[in-house]
Amino acid sequence: MKFTLSWLKDHLETDASLDEIVEKLTMIGLEVESVDDKAALRPFVIAKVLTAEKHPDADKLRVLTVDTGSGDPIQVVCGAPNARAGLVGAFAAPGTYVPGIDVTLSVGNIRGVESRGMMCSERELELSDEHDGIIDLPADAPVGTPYATWAKLDDPVIEINLTPNRPDATSVHGIARDLAAAGLGTLKTAPVEPVKGDGACPVKVTIEAPDLCPGFALRLVRGVTNGPSPKWMQQRLIAIGLRPINALVDITNYVTFDRGRPLHVFDAAKVAGDLVVRRANDGETVLGLDQREYTLTPEMCVIADRNGVESIAGIMGGEHSGCDETTTDVLIESALWDPITTARTGRTLGIITDARYRFERGVDPEFMVPGLELATRLVTELCGGTPSEAEVVGYAGHTPKIVSFPFSEVRRLTGIDVPADESRSILTRLGFTVSGAVEMKVSAPGGLAELMPSSGVHAVPAGDRVDVAVPSWRPDVEGKADLVEEVMRIHGVDNIAPQPLASHDAVNGRILTTLQIRTRNARRALAVRGMMEAVTWSFIPAKHAELFGGGQRTLKLANPIAADMSDMRPSLLPGLLAAAQRNADRGFADVALFEVSGTYEGDRPEQQRRVAGGVRRGTARLDGQGRDWAGNAAPVGVFDAKADAFAALEAAGAPVDKLQVEAGGPGWYHPGRSGTIKLGPKVVLGTFGEFHPRTLEALDVSGPLCGFEVFIDAVPESKAKPTRTKPRLDLSPFQAVRRDFAFVVDKAVEAGTLTRAAASADRKLITGVRVFDVFEGASLGEGRKSIAIEVSIQPVERTLTDEDFEALAAKIVENVAKQTGGSLRG
Repeated sequence: MKFTLSWLKDHLETDASLDEIVEKLTMIGLEVESVDDKAALRPFVIAKVLTAEKHPDADKLRVLTVDTGSGDPIQVVCGAPNARAGLVGAFAAPGTYVPGIDVTLSVGNIRGVESRGMMCSERELELSDEHDGIIDLPADAPVGTPYATWAKLDDPVIEINLTPNRPDATSVHGIARDLAAAGLGTLKTAPVEPVKGDGACPVKVTIEAPDLCPGFALRLVRGVTNGPSPKWMQQRLIAIGLRPINALVDITNYVTFDRGRPLHVFDAAKVAGDLVVRRANDGETVLGLDQREYTLTPEMCVIADRNGVESIAGIMGGEHSGCDETTTDVLIESALWDPITTARTGRTLGIITDARYRFERGVDPEFMVPGLELATRLVTELCGGTPSEAEVVGYAGHTPKIVSFPFSEVRRLTGIDVPADESRSILTRLGFTVSGAVEMKVSAPGGLAELMPSSGVHAVPAGDRVDVAVPSWRPDVEGKADLVEEVMRIHGVDNIAPQPLASHDAVNGRILTTLQIRTRNARRALAVRGMMEAVTWSFIPAKHAELFGGGQRTLKLANPIAADMSDMRPSLLPGLLAAAQRNADRGFADVALFEVSGTYEGDRPEQQRRVAGGVRRGTARLDGQGRDWAGNAAPVGVFDAKADAFAALEAAGAPVDKLQVEAGGPGWYHPGRSGTIKLGPKVVLGTFGEFHPRTLEALDVSGPLCGFEVFIDAVPESKAKPTRTKPRLDLSPFQAVRRDFAFVVDKAVEAGTLTRAAASADRKLITGVRVFDVFEGASLGEGRKSIAIEVSIQPVERTLTDEDFEALAAKIVENVAKQTGGSLRG
């Protein structure tokens, strides 16, 4: 949003300087992006041509003697066709930067004649596209005076960055209102005087889509003369980046920025019959004012006559009924349009206009008719003509929103004490109507008001709660938190006193939460295993979500950023698999990727999981990858994924020595090459495995691939230790011993079950059990296999005797037989 300082002062009575205004705008939430103080035009002065002689060596050049007011005439070589003695124009001395040609002048020599400056055209000063000659000023223009000051071109231009929730600040009047409320002057609030009409408007309006058009005002002005708009209006429009077209169009642009009220003008002679506001017909077309043809759909709103569409409602008028220099009768339209429909139509058609910018944010409905009156007055003053009476259709008036506002909310939400009287005054100055006090008493022991956490309601003293009526120009204000924001931005966030951070009781006091610590540790553990961290989208295609157990209606996005990002992900694996395939497509086939982030089982907070997941592709194993003369690396498999899963769980604090692995996993894994990690019979901590061929085919992914997912938020929190001191390191002075056992068990018995049975024989002496051989053969019997284990035994108190080892071996055999049904292999 751009405006000039003089334009602002049309609405704000203030003595504040430009710097004060700019600082205050930023402090009240209207962030200033740039300020053009017009310093570039300051060096140009008004000068008079005393003589104009033909250049001795060029037919189209003249040698001028120019009076710049300094007393010493200056010689200038000029090629403008209108250069003549007596002409008064704008002069630039050597050293001046000329913005229109991006050149800094110096003393030149043109065809052997010295030139000490330049007489400028309007294009060279970026005032217009005119370049047929130098600027020709009135003869009484004061020589030696800065040209920008005399021509009123030194008006600073301020540009602010608006957030979408501030439609009231899309007008100069709205910005002035905010500055006045902040104490930087007085708002000029003179009402718009109605213009007396001569007879009823002959063109009637029918609204067939009242949900898209809550109101429509129209007026005919006969006998207008549509020439150029006055210089002051053109200068303001040019300053904010608009190109003056003609008086009628410039008036609508001016009112759009001045009061935030977009308008449209129709050439009445080109309108056939009455106007109808309706939905567009499917495939209907209209040629816009930008000379582009647009194809419309029934979701769009249009203004039409007997000939068809004349305007895309709230966005752009049609070329057919546009006003030009031949227009003598004009229809001025001021209407209200549905913000959602306007935004959707503009996005679909790819049209960005100042009208759309305002309508999709919400314009002041109460200024619909006054905006028409203001435009009518400007048209009659600048173009002449006789107006008819206004035709107003559909508008039922504005019912203000009432917000119950306890002044104590300011303290509760901001931590700042703003007196109730000041809060009331701020809201009143912003246009809110503060009325009545609603007493709220809460019974409590001792007759005191108390906080009721179960209901979320704060008890407030009687008289602290007021009813606030929201003005029509603030559709963004919905509740009491919005009113707190209004109070605080005008009160001043710079009034918030800095507070020191509270120190922790201990030097090394814990800062991160358990989940944050687990997330960090899991990332480090997986990175140490040679995996690279990836950050994938939380949104995935619907078919991918369904493939991994998602696809519920509650997890579909209402407004996805792309068609293939329609669902919240139920798993990290689809995104990681797609990332691995993209790497393979670019020549990096052996990749190992991981991610620690959120997955979604539903739309409630407790249904969001913190998951560590990863995939390995090709030969990206921990012990090396790719081809080698000594032997190529093997492709990744289920045990690589298992090792990654256990590493992540161990880093997250899971008791890995107590975890059980069950064969099989979710349907996206290979049924015979996958597993589920559990802690007890019910707590599932993760899954791992090689991926099912059908899963890879559905994802359009190829290659040896394995992966895992562990739920780090499901890991039970360990008991708090009584001290943070590390335990004493106890080393045994006795020699460790290893004993081998081979057991014959059923094929269905898992090796993990056997190793746990052996380890439980004596937790104090047995420090490790490792499988080193598995054998199946006819000699063992049908459905039988042999599992050989190595048991590590570490004496602690004394050297063990043969009897001790025999007793321990007997206990191991007994435990294995009891828990697995196995027996020692003969």
